[in-house]
Amino acid sequence: MQVHVEDGRIRRIEPHSGNRATAGGVCLKGLSYVERVYSPDRILHPLKRVPGTADFERVSWDEALTAIADKLVELKADPGPQSVLYYSASGSKGTLNRIGLDFWRLYGGCTTTYGDLCWPAGLEATRLTLGDNKHSAPWDIANARLIVLWGKNAAETNIHQMVFIDQALDAGAKMVVIDPRRTESAERATLLVQPRPGTDGALALAVAHLLIKADQVDHDFIDRHVLGFPAFAAMVDDFTPERATEITEVPVRYIHRLAEYFGTIEPVTVSPGYGMQRFTNSGQTMRAILALLAITGNIGRPGAGWVYANLQSHIFDAVRDPIGLYPPEKPDGVVRVSISTARLGPAMLETQDPPLRMAWVERGNPITQNPETNTVLEAFRALELRVVVDQFLTDTAREADIVLPAKTMFEQSDVIGAYWHSYIQLKQKVIEPPGDVKPESEIYGLLGQRLGLPEAQNPEVFPVSDAEVEAYLEKALEPFPELTLDRLREGPQPAPSQQEVAFSDFRFLTLSGRIELESREAAERWGADPLPVYTEPVESARRGVPDPDVFPLYLLTPNTKNSIHSQFNNLKMIRQLSDEPLAYIHPDDAARRGIRDGQWVRVFNDRGEFELEARLDNGLKAGCVCVTNGWWISEGGTVNLCSAARETDMGYGAAFHDVRVEVEAVSDA
Repeated sequence: MQVHVEDGRIRRIEPHSGNRATAGGVCLKGLSYVERVYSPDRILHPLKRVPGTADFERVSWDEALTAIADKLVELKADPGPQSVLYYSASGSKGTLNRIGLDFWRLYGGCTTTYGDLCWPAGLEATRLTLGDNKHSAPWDIANARLIVLWGKNAAETNIHQMVFIDQALDAGAKMVVIDPRRTESAERATLLVQPRPGTDGALALAVAHLLIKADQVDHDFIDRHVLGFPAFAAMVDDFTPERATEITEVPVRYIHRLAEYFGTIEPVTVSPGYGMQRFTNSGQTMRAILALLAITGNIGRPGAGWVYANLQSHIFDAVRDPIGLYPPEKPDGVVRVSISTARLGPAMLETQDPPLRMAWVERGNPITQNPETNTVLEAFRALELRVVVDQFLTDTAREADIVLPAKTMFEQSDVIGAYWHSYIQLKQKVIEPPGDVKPESEIYGLLGQRLGLPEAQNPEVFPVSDAEVEAYLEKALEPFPELTLDRLREGPQPAPSQQEVAFSDFRFLTLSGRIELESREAAERWGADPLPVYTEPVESARRGVPDPDVFPLYLLTPNTKNSIHSQFNNLKMIRQLSDEPLAYIHPDDAARRGIRDGQWVRVFNDRGEFELEARLDNGLKAGCVCVTNGWWISEGGTVNLCSAARETDMGYGAAFHDVRVEVEAVSDA
C-alpha cells in the first residue's frame, strides 16, 4: 500500500506499483483501514473489568501492568509458569511478532498452542507430496489454459488473483469451479461441479481413474519425477465415475467432462481453497487432488501447478512452519507446547500438572473463531485472570479481566512476508499511536521491568523507539545481504532465491526427492494410508453420524468478501456494503421446513445454536445451509457455536467444516 498522511493523519490508501501481485488496487478491507485507525470504537486506553459486571473502566498502564505482574509472580511460584496460556493468532504478521514468545521464555515458560485454524492440512499434504509449500508467481496463472478453482471463491476472497485469471480467460483459457455453492467466481466458468461437502477426494480419484484408463497421463514426467504411480494406479482402478457419483452426488457426465479437460488441455493450474481442507479427511483429499497435476505433468512449467501456499517469503523461519504446525517431540522444558488450537476449549479444560489459571491473548479472537465456542467460553471463564491485547472489544476481549490497547500496522515499523506472493516488504510506521496505545514490544518491556527481568530494558530484546525498532529489523535482515531497510524503503523486494515458476528446477524436498503419490512419511507421522485414499468425514450422512434424521444439513461456513474472519465487520464502511449474517438455504430444503425467504430461523445441533434471517438460494447445493463465518456473538450468526473441536487427519488443523445441523423457522422477519 501507499499510505498518504497529512498533518499527522492518514487521508487515503492507494496501491503500490512495486508489488506486481496487488498493483491493480486496494481491496475494500484495505481501504477501510482509515476508519479502523480512527474508529470511535477503538480501544485507546487500558481497561479493567468492573468486578461482578460486564462493564470496563479505564485504568492507567501502571495499574494494569502491576495487576498482571502481581499475578504472574504468584503463578510462577505456584503452580508454575506453565499455568499461563499464551495464545497468539494471525491478526497481524511480522518479524516483531517473535518478541511475544521471547518474553514468555524469559518469564520462565508458559503453555502455548500448536496447529492452526487456517490451512495446515493443506500445508502438510503439499509438503508430503512436493516437499515444500511454494507456488508460482501470482501472475503466472495468466499462462494457464485450464484453471480449476477447487473449493475456492477467488472473486470474493482473492480479488487480486481474479485479475490474472481474467487475463487467462480473455486469452481463451477454460475455468472449472468446484464448490457446493454457485459463487461469483463461477460466473465465467465453463463447468460448475457441486460435490457433497467433504467428498472432493473421491471426485479427484475418479478423475484420476479416467485419465489412467484413457492413457492421458505424462509417462515421461512420471518416470522422471513421480514416486508411487503403480500403487496409485492400482488404488484408483476400481474408483469408477459411477462409484464417485454415489459418494459425491456429482453426475457421471460432469466427472467425465472434468477428466476430459485434465487430459486434453495444458497447462493446468489448480488453485484449491482452504475450506475443503478443514474436514477430518482433508489432508488425504488435498493429496488426491495434487495427484492429478503430478500424473499429467502439470508441475514446474509456466501456467501449470498448484496455487495453495507460497511461503518463499518466510525467510525468517528456521523451518518453513510459520504457524507452529509441529509440536516438538521433546519440549524444551521451558515452553510446554501442549494445547491443540483445534481443540482449544476441551484442551484447556483437560490440561493438568499444572492446570491453566491465566491466559494472555493477542492477535486473535478465539471465542468467536475457534471450534466449539461454548466450550472455549467455559474454559476461559474458568481462569483466574484473562488478558487480551486488541484494538476493539471483540467477543474475546469482552471476556477479559484486563484489556490492553493494540497498535495498528501503521503505528510501528516491521518487515513482513506473505502467503501468496514472494515479496519481502517494509511496513513503515507512518503515524504515532493514538491515545495511550503502545506497541507490543513496549508492553512486554514494561511488564518485564515489573517482573525484574534483566533483559527488560535491552532494546535488542524489547525495542521501543523508532531507532531501536529499525536496529532490531536490520539485525534480522543481516543473513540476507540483498535485503536492507534502505532497499525495502524503495519498495517490495523479491525473496532471496524465489522461483517465479515453482519447482522449475524439478527439485522436490521429499524423502525420495520425487513427487510422492505414495508417502511413507504420511503413514509414519500421521498414521494415514501412504496413498491418498478416500474416507468419509466424521460427520456424514453416509456414516450415520450424527443421525441424518436429526441433523441432516451440512453447514458451510465460507469466508466473505469484505471481512477477514472476525475482523472488519464492526466498521461502518464495511457494514454499509455488507449483509447482516444470513442463513442461505436451498428452496427445496426450505419448503420441507416451512421456511420462507426473509424468515428468522434457528440453526442448531447438539453443541449449540444461533438465530438469523434466512435467504433462499437456488445456487446452493440441496442438503446444505451456508452462513459466512466471523460474526461476533453480539452480531448473531457465530457459526462456531455449532462446530466441533476436532483435528484434521494431518497437520493439526481445525476440522470445523465437518459439521451437520438442522434449521427450523422461528418467526416472520
